[in-house]
Amino acid sequence: MTITQPAKRAKTSMLLAVCLAMSATWAFAQNSIKSVSGSSQGEVETVRIEFSQDLTALPSAFATQKPARIALDFPGLTGGVGRSTVEINQANVQSANVVQTDERSRVVLSLKRPASYSMKLAERALLITFEPAPISAVSEGKQTRVTEPAGAKESLSAVDFRRGADGAGRVRVALSSSKVVADIRQLGSNLVVDFANVNLPENLRRKLDVIDFGTPVQTVTTSEAGDRVRIVIAPQGEWEHTAYQTETELVIDVKPLKLDPKKLTQGAGYNGQKLSLNFQSIDVRQVLQVIADFTGFNVVTSDSVTGTVTLRLLDVPWDQALDIILQSKGLAVRKNGSVLWVAPREEIAAKDKLEFESKLTSENLESLRTQSFQLNYAKATDIAPQLTAGGAGAAAAPGGTASGGSTGGGNARILSARGSVIAETRTNQLFVTDIPSKLDQVAQLIAKVDIPVRQVVIEARIVEADDTFGKSLGVKLGGNDLRASQGGNGGYQVSGENRVAFGTTYSNAVGAAGFAGGTNDTTSNFVNLPAVGQGGFSPATFAVTLFSAASNRMMGLEISALETDGKGKVVSSPRVITADQAKAEIEQGVEIPYQMATSSGATSLTFRKATLRLNVTPQITPEGNVNLDLEVNKDSLGVATPYGISIDTKRIKTQVLVENGGTVVIGGIFTLEEKIDETKVPFFGDLPGVGVLFKTKSVSTAKKEMLIFITPKLVSERAVVR
Repeated sequence: MTITQPAKRAKTSMLLAVCLAMSATWAFAQNSIKSVSGSSQGEVETVRIEFSQDLTALPSAFATQKPARIALDFPGLTGGVGRSTVEINQANVQSANVVQTDERSRVVLSLKRPASYSMKLAERALLITFEPAPISAVSEGKQTRVTEPAGAKESLSAVDFRRGADGAGRVRVALSSSKVVADIRQLGSNLVVDFANVNLPENLRRKLDVIDFGTPVQTVTTSEAGDRVRIVIAPQGEWEHTAYQTETELVIDVKPLKLDPKKLTQGAGYNGQKLSLNFQSIDVRQVLQVIADFTGFNVVTSDSVTGTVTLRLLDVPWDQALDIILQSKGLAVRKNGSVLWVAPREEIAAKDKLEFESKLTSENLESLRTQSFQLNYAKATDIAPQLTAGGAGAAAAPGGTASGGSTGGGNARILSARGSVIAETRTNQLFVTDIPSKLDQVAQLIAKVDIPVRQVVIEARIVEADDTFGKSLGVKLGGNDLRASQGGNGGYQVSGENRVAFGTTYSNAVGAAGFAGGTNDTTSNFVNLPAVGQGGFSPATFAVTLFSAASNRMMGLEISALETDGKGKVVSSPRVITADQAKAEIEQGVEIPYQMATSSGATSLTFRKATLRLNVTPQITPEGNVNLDLEVNKDSLGVATPYGISIDTKRIKTQVLVENGGTVVIGGIFTLEEKIDETKVPFFGDLPGVGVLFKTKSVSTAKKEMLIFITPKLVSERAVVR
């Protein structure tokens, strides 16, 4: 024991030294982030990221506006800071988050507001300098700028537009490299993106009309002025935008901003300016006055609002503080412009009910008007039931239909209880009688419904191909002894040796040898296995007859063989054009008559179709794709049976989503039929070599394949002049 213990300790020490040396070598080879710190000098802020080794190139970076963040990616680096979040707490830079993955490290700088920045490499460090932004850009939060050291002049590769989630318009700009500078700012009602020292290809100098995408963005215009390229995004209505830049792509999302006029502050959750309240047993009216002075709203308080409240709120949005106070006292608030009315919930509910009843009463007393609406694309008979929600009381009118005066539609009715509508089919007009407010709603509905329907061309291509192969081989083997029929061994004397005849039968060979009546003798075929026909043709034959004049004996061999190889292709291409969500059908073929027995015992003539038919209902999606609900039939004449002609049927019914102009295979059928037939004489057909003289063999192969392709194409819209 005392001898082996020092040896074990020495071995353990050696292994430990080797491990320490390997870890030191790995730590030296692998670069890592050591620390993240911040400093400021005047209005300029600097973030310093230190590494264990020098960086060879600037990291890739992208910035977001809401929230204001800058992300830096370091491929192949490890995080050695020791914690994921580093507090910086400067004027604009709040903190830095270090995230480590298997392939890279990412440093995310959290800012209070978007700001311009530049990056510079130092000895084992990276310096990110933030410059003070203009006041307008800081207050509006509308500017994001990424600057890097200037290099060679770059260019834009592509400018594309897509519809994003929640109806957002997404502009994607492909850049030639990550060195391209992007400056995004709001200029008036437009969003402007400038690229300095960048070329613009000729094919990208255009104006994209993207109204049909249903987003706030109306147009995207790309132009060039000197060494600067400008993209002008023209949105409509209330909107907000976010932007971020990756390696070679800039993505700008313009989202619709839904405003609620009854909400105190716009946006999700509470967004009011923060305040602090610390009161002991203060009257509720006084707290409301404090909030009114802080926000600038005019507050009207009901006489029913009484009581005191004790509260202590630190840095709470003022709309949340007001909500807390109202909930604690059973109060509610109604906003009308810049005026807030505060009262108990029961009082506000009673007032709302009174206003609703008063509105209904005024509608019942308001005078009726009749207005005509000319429809251009929709049918008046289709729009009229929608206005009354299919209510009862419809009465026929000269030249059209009339409905009205029914409450059967309930709240689904657009017209009031006294409203009515007449659909004139000859002139395609609607005559609506109702109060003026309801007539305005009808006009708004017709303006949205009476529009040209988009059309789509659907082309189906049915490809049928077959490949057949057949081979057949057989023999006839026979012989005969002429001694009995020709008078024994010496019946005839024929000079010469044995004769061999090619390409003739046994009887003809006997006649050729000079025997009288030789053509009347038939060959006794003890093997009669000829080849079968292929493709409607008889097989070719090759015969050999051996005759012995001395012994009056003959032997005949006939070999028959046939091989077929066929290829066929049938292409059917039905095409139809139809409107969005309108069913279309196209059909071509024949109708086959056949007799059918009736219950009385008589027969009647009936027809059955064998046609090529395309039945499709398209639906155009907001993204410009086409959703197809289709059925394709390909019937053809089959074989004749004792009961009539059969019909070969091929049919597919499916639903598929296809992009505009794209082609998709919706289905296919592949069949392979292989057949080998062999007929032989027992025992002799299995003999090696000579066994082929005692059997016949037939081989056939048939391949059939059918594919169905679908291609939808949207028809370009024409300008409509109203």
